[in-house]
Amino acid sequence: MNKHNFFSLIGSISLTALIASCGGSGNPGPAAMPPAAVTVFQVNPKPVTGVDTYPATVVAASEVEIRPQVSGYITQIFVQDGQEVTKGQRLYEIDRSKYQAARNQAAATLASAKANLARVQKDVERYERLDEKQAIAKQVLDNAKAELLAAEAQVQAAEAQITSANTDLSYSVITAPFAGRIGISQVRIGAQVSPGQPLLNTISSSGPVQVDFVINEREIPRFTRLMNNSDLPDSLFTLQLSDRSVYTFPGKLKSMDRAVGRQSGTLNVRVEFPNPEGILVPGMTATLQVLNQDYGDQLVIPYKAVTEQMGEYFVYVVAQDSTVSQKTLQLGTVIGPDVVVRGGLNSGQTIVVDGIQKLRQGAKVRIQ
Repeated sequence: MNKHNFFSLIGSISLTALIASCGGSGNPGPAAMPPAAVTVFQVNPKPVTGVDTYPATVVAASEVEIRPQVSGYITQIFVQDGQEVTKGQRLYEIDRSKYQAARNQAAATLASAKANLARVQKDVERYERLDEKQAIAKQVLDNAKAELLAAEAQVQAAEAQITSANTDLSYSVITAPFAGRIGISQVRIGAQVSPGQPLLNTISSSGPVQVDFVINEREIPRFTRLMNNSDLPDSLFTLQLSDRSVYTFPGKLKSMDRAVGRQSGTLNVRVEFPNPEGILVPGMTATLQVLNQDYGDQLVIPYKAVTEQMGEYFVYVVAQDSTVSQKTLQLGTVIGPDVVVRGGLNSGQTIVVDGIQKLRQGAKVRIQ
Protein backbone atom coordinates (compact mmCIF):
# COMPACT_ATOMS: atom_id res chain seq x y z
CA MET A 1 0.00 0.00 0.00
CA ASN A 2 1.52 3.26 -0.98
CA LYS A 3 1.45 6.36 1.16
CA HIS A 4 -1.34 8.05 -0.83
CA ASN A 5 -3.76 5.12 -0.44
CA PHE A 6 -2.94 4.83 3.27
CA PHE A 7 -3.93 8.42 4.03
CA SER A 8 -7.12 8.08 1.90
CA LEU A 9 -8.18 5.08 3.96
CA ILE A 10 -7.52 6.86 7.24
CA GLY A 11 -9.61 9.89 6.06
CA SER A 12 -12.56 7.72 5.07
CA ILE A 13 -12.55 5.96 8.45
CA SER A 14 -12.42 9.29 10.30
CA LEU A 15 -15.31 10.76 8.27
CA THR A 16 -17.41 7.67 8.88
CA ALA A 17 -16.72 7.84 12.60
CA LEU A 18 -17.65 11.56 12.65
CA ILE A 19 -20.95 10.94 10.88
CA ALA A 20 -21.75 8.05 13.23
CA SER A 21 -20.96 10.16 16.28
CA CYS A 22 -23.25 12.96 15.05
CA GLY A 23 -26.29 10.96 13.92
CA GLY A 24 -26.16 7.76 15.82
CA SER A 25 -28.50 8.90 18.60
CA GLY A 26 -31.40 10.17 16.27
CA ASN A 27 -32.87 13.73 15.65
CA PRO A 28 -34.33 15.54 18.74
CA GLY A 29 -38.08 16.76 18.63
CA PRO A 30 -39.08 20.43 18.20
CA ALA A 31 -38.44 22.68 21.16
CA ALA A 32 -41.49 23.33 23.41
CA MET A 33 -43.24 26.72 22.88
CA PRO A 34 -42.57 29.13 25.73
CA PRO A 35 -45.60 30.39 27.71
CA ALA A 36 -47.34 33.33 26.03
CA ALA A 37 -46.96 36.65 27.82
CA VAL A 38 -50.39 38.09 28.67
CA THR A 39 -52.03 40.68 30.87
CA VAL A 40 -55.01 39.65 32.93
CA PHE A 41 -58.04 41.02 34.76
CA GLN A 42 -59.71 39.67 37.88
CA VAL A 43 -63.49 39.52 37.58
CA ASN A 44 -65.34 41.25 40.42
CA PRO A 45 -68.81 42.83 40.72
CA LYS A 46 -69.22 46.56 40.76
CA PRO A 47 -72.27 48.85 40.78
CA VAL A 48 -73.54 49.73 37.30
CA THR A 49 -76.58 51.32 35.72
CA GLY A 50 -77.32 49.60 32.43
CA VAL A 51 -79.66 51.35 30.02
CA ASP A 52 -81.11 50.61 26.61
CA THR A 53 -81.43 53.63 24.34
CA TYR A 54 -84.06 54.50 21.75
CA PRO A 55 -84.39 57.44 19.35
CA ALA A 56 -87.46 59.39 20.46
CA THR A 57 -89.60 62.37 19.47
CA VAL A 58 -91.37 64.81 21.78
CA VAL A 59 -95.06 65.36 21.02
CA ALA A 60 -97.68 67.47 22.76
CA ALA A 61 -100.36 65.71 24.78
CA SER A 62 -102.90 67.69 22.71
CA GLU A 63 -102.18 69.59 19.51
CA VAL A 64 -104.57 71.03 16.95
CA GLU A 65 -104.34 73.09 13.78
CA ILE A 66 -106.33 76.33 13.77
CA ARG A 67 -108.20 76.67 10.47
CA PRO A 68 -111.09 78.91 9.37
CA GLN A 69 -114.59 77.48 9.00
CA VAL A 70 -116.10 80.43 7.11
CA SER A 71 -114.82 82.64 4.31
CA GLY A 72 -113.83 86.28 4.49
CA TYR A 73 -110.95 88.58 5.41
CA ILE A 74 -108.97 88.47 8.63
CA THR A 75 -109.89 91.65 10.49
CA GLN A 76 -108.32 91.00 13.91
CA ILE A 77 -105.52 88.93 15.44
CA PHE A 78 -105.87 88.96 19.21
CA VAL A 79 -102.73 87.06 20.31
CA GLN A 80 -98.98 87.36 19.92
CA ASP A 81 -96.85 84.64 18.35
CA GLY A 82 -95.87 82.01 20.91
CA GLN A 83 -98.24 83.31 23.54
CA GLU A 84 -99.80 81.19 26.27
CA VAL A 85 -103.57 81.14 25.82
CA THR A 86 -106.53 79.94 27.86
CA LYS A 87 -109.45 77.83 26.73
CA GLY A 88 -112.02 79.97 24.90
CA GLN A 89 -109.67 82.93 24.41
CA ARG A 90 -110.19 84.80 21.14
CA LEU A 91 -107.46 84.21 18.56
CA TYR A 92 -108.66 85.50 15.14
CA GLU A 93 -111.62 87.40 13.78
CA ILE A 94 -112.97 87.11 10.23
CA ASP A 95 -115.05 89.98 8.76
CA ARG A 96 -118.38 89.57 10.55
CA SER A 97 -120.51 92.08 8.68
CA LYS A 98 -122.16 89.67 6.21
CA TYR A 99 -122.67 87.03 8.87
CA GLN A 100 -124.27 89.57 11.20
CA ALA A 101 -126.52 90.70 8.35
CA ALA A 102 -127.46 87.10 7.54
CA ARG A 103 -128.28 86.54 11.19
CA ASN A 104 -130.47 89.67 11.32
CA GLN A 105 -132.28 88.61 8.15
CA ALA A 106 -132.85 85.13 9.57
CA ALA A 107 -134.21 86.68 12.75
CA ALA A 108 -136.62 88.85 10.74
CA THR A 109 -137.77 85.86 8.71
CA LEU A 110 -138.40 83.94 11.92
CA ALA A 111 -140.40 86.80 13.39
CA SER A 112 -142.52 87.02 10.23
CA ALA A 113 -143.09 83.25 10.23
CA LYS A 114 -144.15 83.32 13.86
CA ALA A 115 -146.56 86.19 13.24
CA ASN A 116 -148.09 84.34 10.31
CA LEU A 117 -148.40 81.21 12.45
CA ALA A 118 -150.19 83.16 15.16
CA ARG A 119 -152.66 84.57 12.62
CA VAL A 120 -153.38 81.16 11.13
CA GLN A 121 -153.84 79.62 14.57
CA LYS A 122 -156.48 82.23 15.42
CA ASP A 123 -158.25 81.58 12.14
CA VAL A 124 -158.35 77.87 12.86
CA GLU A 125 -159.72 78.47 16.35
CA ARG A 126 -162.42 80.79 15.00
CA TYR A 127 -163.38 78.39 12.23
CA GLU A 128 -163.60 75.52 14.72
CA ARG A 129 -166.10 77.46 16.85
CA LEU A 130 -168.15 78.24 13.77
CA ASP A 131 -167.97 74.63 12.68
CA GLU A 132 -169.43 73.55 15.99
CA LYS A 133 -172.45 75.69 15.17
CA GLN A 134 -172.41 74.43 11.60
CA ALA A 135 -172.05 78.03 10.53
CA ILE A 136 -169.14 77.41 8.15
CA ALA A 137 -168.38 75.07 5.34
CA LYS A 138 -166.08 72.14 6.17
CA GLN A 139 -163.79 73.08 3.28
CA VAL A 140 -162.96 76.42 4.88
CA LEU A 141 -161.88 74.74 8.13
CA ASP A 142 -159.84 72.14 6.27
CA ASN A 143 -158.05 74.83 4.27
CA ALA A 144 -157.27 76.72 7.47
CA LYS A 145 -155.80 73.63 9.12
CA ALA A 146 -153.61 72.97 6.06
CA GLU A 147 -152.46 76.56 6.17
CA LEU A 148 -151.63 76.08 9.87
CA LEU A 149 -149.38 73.13 9.06
CA ALA A 150 -147.61 75.18 6.40
CA ALA A 151 -147.13 78.06 8.83
CA GLU A 152 -145.63 75.75 11.44
CA ALA A 153 -143.22 74.38 8.82
CA GLN A 154 -142.24 77.94 7.89
CA VAL A 155 -141.41 78.67 11.53
CA GLN A 156 -139.26 75.54 11.76
CA ALA A 157 -137.43 76.51 8.58
CA ALA A 158 -136.84 80.02 9.88
CA GLU A 159 -135.54 78.65 13.17
CA ALA A 160 -133.10 76.37 11.31
CA GLN A 161 -131.99 79.33 9.23
CA ILE A 162 -131.29 81.45 12.27
CA THR A 163 -129.38 78.55 13.88
CA SER A 164 -127.20 78.33 10.76
CA ALA A 165 -126.71 82.09 10.73
CA ASN A 166 -125.73 82.10 14.41
CA THR A 167 -123.25 79.27 13.78
CA ASP A 168 -121.59 81.13 10.91
CA LEU A 169 -121.46 84.28 13.02
CA SER A 170 -119.82 82.40 15.88
CA TYR A 171 -117.30 80.83 13.47
CA SER A 172 -116.22 84.31 12.43
CA VAL A 173 -114.45 84.56 15.79
CA ILE A 174 -111.94 81.74 16.29
CA THR A 175 -111.18 80.79 19.89
CA ALA A 176 -108.69 78.47 21.59
CA PRO A 177 -110.10 74.94 22.02
CA PHE A 178 -107.94 74.35 25.11
CA ALA A 179 -105.25 76.04 27.19
CA GLY A 180 -101.76 75.91 25.77
CA ARG A 181 -99.15 77.72 23.71
CA ILE A 182 -99.92 79.06 20.27
CA GLY A 183 -97.35 79.05 17.49
CA ILE A 184 -96.33 81.63 14.92
CA SER A 185 -99.27 82.99 12.94
CA GLN A 186 -99.33 81.92 9.29
CA VAL A 187 -101.56 84.83 8.19
CA ARG A 188 -101.74 88.57 8.73
CA ILE A 189 -104.62 91.05 8.95
CA GLY A 190 -106.30 91.41 5.58
CA ALA A 191 -105.59 87.86 4.43
CA GLN A 192 -108.49 86.18 2.65
CA VAL A 193 -109.54 82.80 3.97
CA SER A 194 -112.08 80.13 3.11
CA PRO A 195 -113.38 77.08 4.99
CA GLY A 196 -110.37 74.90 5.83
CA GLN A 197 -107.79 77.11 4.14
CA PRO A 198 -105.22 78.31 4.88
CA LEU A 199 -103.67 77.07 8.13
CA LEU A 200 -103.86 79.99 10.54
CA ASN A 201 -101.84 78.64 13.44
CA THR A 202 -101.21 75.62 15.65
CA ILE A 203 -101.83 75.32 19.36
CA SER A 204 -100.19 72.78 21.67
CA SER A 205 -101.34 71.96 25.17
CA SER A 206 -99.30 73.03 28.17
CA GLY A 207 -98.25 70.68 30.95
CA PRO A 208 -96.89 67.15 30.50
CA VAL A 209 -95.60 66.08 27.10
CA GLN A 210 -95.36 62.69 25.45
CA VAL A 211 -92.21 61.05 24.11
CA ASP A 212 -92.80 58.54 21.32
CA PHE A 213 -90.40 55.73 20.36
CA VAL A 214 -90.59 52.27 18.77
CA ILE A 215 -89.61 48.82 20.00
CA ASN A 216 -89.18 45.60 18.07
CA GLU A 217 -91.30 42.50 18.53
CA ARG A 218 -88.82 40.79 20.86
CA GLU A 219 -89.15 43.61 23.38
CA ILE A 220 -92.94 43.58 23.59
CA PRO A 221 -93.12 41.10 26.53
CA ARG A 222 -90.66 43.19 28.51
CA PHE A 223 -92.55 46.45 28.01
CA THR A 224 -95.87 44.74 28.63
CA ARG A 225 -94.57 43.65 32.04
CA LEU A 226 -93.41 47.20 32.70
CA MET A 227 -96.84 48.51 31.69
CA ASN A 228 -98.57 46.20 34.15
CA ASN A 229 -96.11 46.66 37.03
CA SER A 230 -96.83 49.56 39.38
CA ASP A 231 -93.71 48.94 41.51
CA LEU A 232 -91.06 50.44 39.23
CA PRO A 233 -88.04 52.63 40.05
CA ASP A 234 -88.60 56.35 39.47
CA SER A 235 -85.56 56.53 37.19
CA LEU A 236 -86.74 53.74 34.88
CA PHE A 237 -87.25 56.21 31.98
CA THR A 238 -84.91 59.15 31.50
CA LEU A 239 -84.34 61.47 28.58
CA GLN A 240 -81.04 62.59 27.09
CA LEU A 241 -81.37 65.83 25.16
CA SER A 242 -79.54 66.72 21.96
CA ASP A 243 -76.83 68.61 23.91
CA ARG A 244 -76.04 65.36 25.81
CA SER A 245 -77.57 66.67 29.04
CA VAL A 246 -80.04 64.46 30.91
CA TYR A 247 -83.50 65.90 31.47
CA THR A 248 -84.24 66.66 35.12
CA PHE A 249 -87.50 64.75 35.48
CA PRO A 250 -88.02 61.01 34.89
CA GLY A 251 -90.90 59.75 32.79
CA LYS A 252 -93.66 57.17 33.16
CA LEU A 253 -94.79 54.58 30.66
CA LYS A 254 -98.11 55.90 29.37
CA SER A 255 -99.35 53.66 26.56
CA MET A 256 -98.48 51.09 23.91
CA ASP A 257 -99.97 50.87 20.45
CA ARG A 258 -102.62 48.24 19.70
CA ALA A 259 -100.69 46.34 17.02
CA VAL A 260 -97.28 45.73 15.46
CA GLY A 261 -96.67 47.41 12.12
CA ARG A 262 -96.98 44.84 9.35
CA GLN A 263 -94.08 46.21 7.34
CA SER A 264 -91.85 47.63 10.09
CA GLY A 265 -92.29 44.86 12.67
CA THR A 266 -92.21 47.49 15.41
CA LEU A 267 -94.62 48.78 18.04
CA ASN A 268 -95.13 52.42 19.03
CA VAL A 269 -94.70 53.20 22.72
CA ARG A 270 -95.37 56.47 24.56
CA VAL A 271 -93.78 57.77 27.77
CA GLU A 272 -95.05 60.87 29.58
CA PHE A 273 -92.69 63.48 31.04
CA PRO A 274 -93.56 66.53 33.18
CA ASN A 275 -92.63 69.82 31.54
CA PRO A 276 -92.97 72.58 34.15
CA GLU A 277 -90.22 74.74 32.63
CA GLY A 278 -91.23 74.26 29.01
CA ILE A 279 -87.86 72.77 28.06
CA LEU A 280 -89.42 69.94 26.08
CA VAL A 281 -90.82 71.37 22.86
CA PRO A 282 -93.06 69.32 20.53
CA GLY A 283 -91.13 68.03 17.54
CA MET A 284 -87.70 67.93 19.18
CA THR A 285 -85.68 64.71 19.07
CA ALA A 286 -84.00 63.09 22.05
CA THR A 287 -82.68 59.74 23.25
CA LEU A 288 -84.89 57.78 25.62
CA GLN A 289 -82.94 55.74 28.19
CA VAL A 290 -84.61 52.71 29.78
CA LEU A 291 -83.05 50.86 32.71
CA ASN A 292 -82.47 47.19 31.93
CA GLN A 293 -81.60 44.17 34.08
CA ASP A 294 -77.95 45.29 34.39
CA TYR A 295 -78.70 47.38 37.43
CA GLY A 296 -76.83 47.36 40.77
CA ASP A 297 -73.80 45.12 41.46
CA GLN A 298 -72.90 43.23 38.28
CA LEU A 299 -69.84 41.45 36.86
CA VAL A 300 -68.07 43.84 34.49
CA ILE A 301 -65.04 43.08 32.30
CA PRO A 302 -63.06 45.02 29.67
CA TYR A 303 -64.73 44.56 26.28
CA LYS A 304 -61.35 44.02 24.61
CA ALA A 305 -61.04 40.72 26.50
CA VAL A 306 -64.03 39.36 24.57
CA THR A 307 -63.66 37.45 21.31
CA GLU A 308 -66.54 36.70 18.95
CA GLN A 309 -66.80 33.56 16.85
CA MET A 310 -69.86 32.49 14.87
CA GLY A 311 -72.13 34.81 16.81
CA GLU A 312 -70.89 33.58 20.21
CA TYR A 313 -68.75 35.49 22.69
CA PHE A 314 -66.02 34.01 24.86
CA VAL A 315 -62.98 34.87 26.98
CA TYR A 316 -59.88 32.98 28.06
CA VAL A 317 -59.93 32.09 31.77
CA VAL A 318 -56.56 31.50 33.49
CA ALA A 319 -56.40 28.46 35.80
CA GLN A 320 -54.09 28.08 38.82
CA ASP A 321 -51.62 26.04 36.73
CA SER A 322 -51.30 29.01 34.31
CA THR A 323 -53.21 27.26 31.52
CA VAL A 324 -56.13 28.93 29.75
CA SER A 325 -59.55 27.67 28.72
CA GLN A 326 -62.32 29.28 26.68
CA LYS A 327 -65.55 30.25 28.44
CA THR A 328 -68.67 31.21 26.51
CA LEU A 329 -70.41 34.34 27.83
CA GLN A 330 -73.82 35.96 27.82
CA LEU A 331 -73.15 39.66 27.49
CA GLY A 332 -75.24 42.56 28.69
CA THR A 333 -74.93 46.32 28.47
CA VAL A 334 -71.84 47.97 27.04
CA ILE A 335 -70.69 50.68 29.45
CA GLY A 336 -67.87 52.70 27.93
CA PRO A 337 -64.87 50.35 27.40
CA ASP A 338 -66.47 47.67 29.58
CA VAL A 339 -69.33 45.23 29.19
CA VAL A 340 -71.63 43.55 31.72
CA VAL A 341 -71.43 39.75 31.86
CA ARG A 342 -74.84 38.18 32.49
CA GLY A 343 -73.58 34.59 32.46
CA GLY A 344 -70.50 32.41 31.95
CA LEU A 345 -68.14 33.86 34.56
CA ASN A 346 -67.90 33.90 38.33
CA SER A 347 -66.56 36.51 40.66
CA GLY A 348 -62.84 36.06 41.40
CA GLN A 349 -61.94 34.39 38.11
CA THR A 350 -58.98 35.72 36.13
CA ILE A 351 -59.31 36.37 32.40
CA VAL A 352 -56.82 37.34 29.70
CA VAL A 353 -57.10 40.91 28.46
CA ASP A 354 -54.04 41.38 26.20
CA GLY A 355 -52.25 38.69 24.19
CA ILE A 356 -55.40 36.81 23.19
CA GLN A 357 -54.24 36.32 19.60
CA LYS A 358 -51.41 34.04 20.78
CA LEU A 359 -53.63 31.66 22.73
CA ARG A 360 -55.38 28.37 22.15
CA GLN A 361 -57.28 26.00 24.41
CA GLY A 362 -54.98 24.64 27.16
CA ALA A 363 -52.06 26.92 26.34
CA LYS A 364 -49.62 27.98 29.07
CA VAL A 365 -49.36 31.69 29.82
CA ARG A 366 -46.97 33.96 31.66
CA ILE A 367 -48.66 36.87 33.40
CA GLN A 368 -46.88 40.13 32.83
